Amino acid sequence: MLGLRKVAGVITGAAMLATSAFGLGTAQAADDVIKVGVLHSLSGTMAISETTLKDAVLMMVDDLNKNGGLLGKKVEAVVVDPASNWPLFAEKARELIEVDKVDVVFGCWTSVSRKSVLPVFEELNSMLFYPVQYEGEESSRNVFYTGAAPNQQAIPAVEYLMSEEGGNVKRWVLAGTDYVYPRTTNKILESFLKSKGVAEEDIMINYTPFGHSDWQTIVSDIKKFGSEGKKTAVVSTINGDANVPFYKELGNQGIDAADIPVVAFSVGEEELAGLDTAPLVGHLAAWNYFMSVESEENDAFIKQWKAFIGDDKRVTNDPMEATYIGFKMWTQAVEQAGTTDVDAVRQAMYGQKVKNLTGGTAVMNTNHHLSKPVLIGEIQDNGQIETVWRTEDVVVGDAWSDYIPESAKLIADWTYPYVCGGCEKPMY
Repeated sequence: MLGLRKVAGVITGAAMLATSAFGLGTAQAADDVIKVGVLHSLSGTMAISETTLKDAVLMMVDDLNKNGGLLGKKVEAVVVDPASNWPLFAEKARELIEVDKVDVVFGCWTSVSRKSVLPVFEELNSMLFYPVQYEGEESSRNVFYTGAAPNQQAIPAVEYLMSEEGGNVKRWVLAGTDYVYPRTTNKILESFLKSKGVAEEDIMINYTPFGHSDWQTIVSDIKKFGSEGKKTAVVSTINGDANVPFYKELGNQGIDAADIPVVAFSVGEEELAGLDTAPLVGHLAAWNYFMSVESEENDAFIKQWKAFIGDDKRVTNDPMEATYIGFKMWTQAVEQAGTTDVDAVRQAMYGQKVKNLTGGTAVMNTNHHLSKPVLIGEIQDNGQIETVWRTEDVVVGDAWSDYIPESAKLIADWTYPYVCGGCEKPMY
């Protein structure tokens, strides 16, 4: 499969890439087609999370073409599979930009995959929309970050658990997959917790590799850590299919949400669809969107998704909403600029607005991060997540955390006079 590319969802050989993806059966000139690259793992440990984002982009492309295309042109999705192989992400990104001549790319899930492709996008001056929560500490002129920064997910989740409403948690297990997102997020959280007076001995940190499956000892350690007289919670940055055996082992050892609640930053409705949710009921997830939220926009999105995918059981989730918002903003910016030229579209992106599916409006800021609401929800036995708390308004995503000393003095602003992703804050 790695030797093939998908064009608008149809696997083709290299010789067929020029063929129209809209059932016309004839080749179209390159300048008559706008190409959208899709860079998500369709195999390997991250396929459990990323495949649905590929489908979400295909749905958006399909909808765009049904409504006349973009700038009077058809839009073609070019799909590649980097197969949860981080160096391969960079290779496939270069292939999309240099060989397939895509105008934009929607893709990546893990931060290590994003870090892998970042030099490629900056070298070739292409544009990536990254739709997943991440650790911050980055702002690139070639990336728009439509997922949550730590101040839009991790910090509010911990603040909630520290509150009386959230259970007055005093001890903390920071459990993550061993790569940049969990390590940097936990660095931020550890600093935040200590700033709130949490002692070092009340913080337990653990990392496991991608695809980790033997959780018996680790869960036993968590259980022991939580049995020492102080309310304990697990903050989970475990990614991919390792979540399946992790939650299963929690159930095996009798750990439920009343004893040691788990708040997850990488488990949404799609991941829950593959789990026995009975042991998970009452555990938490922190995102900017839940499928269960009632709004006209969300109802329409779910209806569109189920019609496109042809399966009433398929769910929606937060990174899908982030993909949806990014795609809508990009099309609006292209229409405003009158071109797909990256430099022109970048300037048109600032201030773009799209209605959130949960209510309110997402705004693209000049640091390339969105303003978004923050939601915390409880996992239900049907695999849905019901909101128990949310911010009153949207929160502006911070590229640089106030809880990392060297970052607290930085700002990101890609407009005049700064035009940089990490400038010293001005002195007033």
